[in-house]
Amino acid sequence: MKNETKRVAFHTLGCKLNYAETSTIARQFETAGYEKTEFTDPADLYVINTCSVTENADKEFRKIVNRAKRQAPESRIAVIGCYAQLKPETIAETSAVNLVLGIKEKFNLLQHLDYGKNTDEPVIIQDSEIDEIHGCMPSFSVGDRTRSFLKIQDGCDYPCTYCTIPLARGKSRSISPAILVKQAYEIASMGVKEIVLTGVNVGDYRFESLVLLDLLKLLDVVEGIERIRISSIEPNLLTDEIIEFVADSTSILPHFHIPLQSGTDVVLGLMKRRYGVELYRDRVEAVRSKLPHAGIGVDVIVGFPGEGDAEFSATYAFLESIAATYFHVFTYSERPNTEAINLPGKVGMRGRKSRNKQLSVLSKQKNLSFALGQVNQTGKVLIETWKDGYLTGMTENYLKVFIPAESESLINTIQTVELTGVIDNRLIGTLVSV
Repeated sequence: MKNETKRVAFHTLGCKLNYAETSTIARQFETAGYEKTEFTDPADLYVINTCSVTENADKEFRKIVNRAKRQAPESRIAVIGCYAQLKPETIAETSAVNLVLGIKEKFNLLQHLDYGKNTDEPVIIQDSEIDEIHGCMPSFSVGDRTRSFLKIQDGCDYPCTYCTIPLARGKSRSISPAILVKQAYEIASMGVKEIVLTGVNVGDYRFESLVLLDLLKLLDVVEGIERIRISSIEPNLLTDEIIEFVADSTSILPHFHIPLQSGTDVVLGLMKRRYGVELYRDRVEAVRSKLPHAGIGVDVIVGFPGEGDAEFSATYAFLESIAATYFHVFTYSERPNTEAINLPGKVGMRGRKSRNKQLSVLSKQKNLSFALGQVNQTGKVLIETWKDGYLTGMTENYLKVFIPAESESLINTIQTVELTGVIDNRLIGTLVSV
């Protein structure tokens, strides 16, 4: 009797770090002889890498489980990731789930597949408490995108009052720079042009006596990697030395994503953030002074307890005043086992959504203004897709560009593009040379 190759499909919720880890686990399965298939196709095993940053992520998870079972009723479902660490019993109550792995065991999924095969009861494997987690599993993504997400760090020592990540991923720990440099060369050998450095708190990278700046210097000289992007960095960890090094580098991109969360010291204090608005402003101005055309992204949470109308107005005014180029706006949602859930001054959901909409509009205005300021300049664009007669890709400073083209032949190449104008809120460019 012929043995059929087993098929496995993966679905990732949440952050770039999750994508890096999913990709690494998928390669383990392919090495073991599994055929990786799309999550929308029938499979023998569905693996869901979960997030629990927001309530919506929890709801989305349940929909994904049901969708997988409709596609392949006889399939098995394994759940890993942050939600699996925080709420394993809740997941197990979803009858369609067969296996739930905690933070320590998710990279050992292959070894655990025999558990629960002969029973309808879901199996939960949590071998240790989160405070006992040590070490950091190296991970990077390949195959799904023209760039690779390279995990340099995991966990967080910053217990913000709204966040479940320290509960789900443990304390901050970093990966050896020797391993990361080796992985960067491996990524380069696959033809990937851009690496995005990811982690829970990237700026807190520290391995023995080395810090993030030291790692950047090591990665900056890796042959074959033309672009390195820092995914996100806390304002209090964004040093002048890092900014100056990026300004002098030919591979590390002029793009900083700097979480703010609130534009008022009162709310930042309630959140237990480690900076005030003036330090944040100083960091933005430091970037802008060294890198006038840098992209600067901002994370901001609206509707946090204690954010009255005056505090929101202050946040709006602060964001309006700084030289940021886009925002990621999050509507606050209560997460179990966080301090914020018990804070007074709750904001109604209608108010939260209204504030989200206002800042989202401001973000679009900021991004459009930034794009218009780049018109008649040239930029280096990593080409990612071709659709409806346009190539699309990102500039070094994180602007999406649409370039008229007749084919997809330039995908995964870096092209010099003249930025010619903005049409229907889309930045248009033309190839300078092919």
